[in-house]
Amino acid sequence: MKGIGISYTKIFCFGALLALLQSCSILTKHKLNPVQLTFDQQGHCINSTQCFSPDGQWIVFDSRNHDTLLASSGEIKMVNVLTKEQKLLYKTGHQTEYGPGAGAVTFSPDGKRVLFLSGITNAGKAHPYTITRRSGIAVEIGQPMIPVHMDARDIRAPYTPGALRGGTHAHTWSGDGQWISFTYNDYVLQQAEKLYADVKDLRTIGIMFPQRVAVNDADGIENFSGEMFSVLLAPVVPDPAPGSDEISKAFDECWIGTNGYRKKDGSWQKKAIAFQGMVRDSNGKDKSEIFIADIPDNLVALLGGDAFSGTGKTLPSVPEAVKRTRITFTENGISLLPRHWLRSVPDGSLIGFLAKDYKGLVQLFGVSPDKGEVKQLSFLEHSIAGPFNFSPDGKWAAFISDGSIFVCNIQNGQSYRLTGQNGELAGAVAWSPKGDGLCYNQYVPDSNGINYLHIFYIKWRKP
Repeated sequence: MKGIGISYTKIFCFGALLALLQSCSILTKHKLNPVQLTFDQQGHCINSTQCFSPDGQWIVFDSRNHDTLLASSGEIKMVNVLTKEQKLLYKTGHQTEYGPGAGAVTFSPDGKRVLFLSGITNAGKAHPYTITRRSGIAVEIGQPMIPVHMDARDIRAPYTPGALRGGTHAHTWSGDGQWISFTYNDYVLQQAEKLYADVKDLRTIGIMFPQRVAVNDADGIENFSGEMFSVLLAPVVPDPAPGSDEISKAFDECWIGTNGYRKKDGSWQKKAIAFQGMVRDSNGKDKSEIFIADIPDNLVALLGGDAFSGTGKTLPSVPEAVKRTRITFTENGISLLPRHWLRSVPDGSLIGFLAKDYKGLVQLFGVSPDKGEVKQLSFLEHSIAGPFNFSPDGKWAAFISDGSIFVCNIQNGQSYRLTGQNGELAGAVAWSPKGDGLCYNQYVPDSNGINYLHIFYIKWRKP
């Protein structure tokens, strides 16, 4: 059987069953009338998640015209869903195509501030924005234009515990709004890689929590203090042993549940991260699988010592108290294209991911965080073409497929096409906090034929 090739003893989908379900899951037309919210001649790129204010009235975005152009994005704004009014929240200084750059912005769960990545402020042609020269910046809605460093940065030895030495991005708030997850690349190792054959800058993930980190002799540019203490969650190695659970890359993570998940023994894990890990199978083939990092309630009390700050040739170490578990064991791995972040339903009982079905189509799958069986959730006639998000009630998923916006009932696999195929769509589809609306990006040509990425909104109700 082709596809993800789950190796659990209980297989959810055989080829014949898949074909039957797919034939029964006819793509019902449920087209609605999208409303264009932005019209000015610049990009309006929404993040893959958490782009709505908690009251559902505002959508936050950056000025990229393509998701790869973070270096050239210099503005963070929000637009009102009803009035289409825009407000400027932050603007970089001396912005060029080489940086500093600002983007991938999210609303905090309390709605009081937004969080985004920003390149190092001296970024320019000589020292451009890169994946190791950026950090998480917060701006209060009531005090725009005043940036606050969340993660501290220290690239001079001896390195400061709780500070990082490179670049964070893809920041996501925990359900309680107190902690932040991120993906990470290390500047110190990026430079050491040029000198030492045994050193590699390998992408990994981490979290930060409220505890100010003061960096000695911080210059406010390359080295700066931060409002949060950062630790990494996943150890990475250049050459994973074939057939092992060692990983060469940890990436595209999510928080599990609004308040964690229930374990097999009935206990409640309050904070946990699901992430993709690049492993090597017994034949030497690289593939992505899903891992979980369980974070102890008393993690803050367990930290201490210089080991967490790293060395000139090693990453900051992962706290021993963080327990990692691999929960998928597939034949071909989960899909790397389209790029997507793992997503969890609010009660933490299911982690969603994309993988190919037996026909080679990219579909939505789900897996229980306590090693339950993998289930196929969508049965489309075309591949899913971008990141997805679950609805606030955990019963629906939204995504792009076949040039349209779709929602899928993950309980019965029935999908509904919400829009026509009259425009180029991009990125993720995001739910409003009440689940009564969706926003997405679409390119629209101006009077000169130049395509700009704009924000559209759909008022939605369950069919």
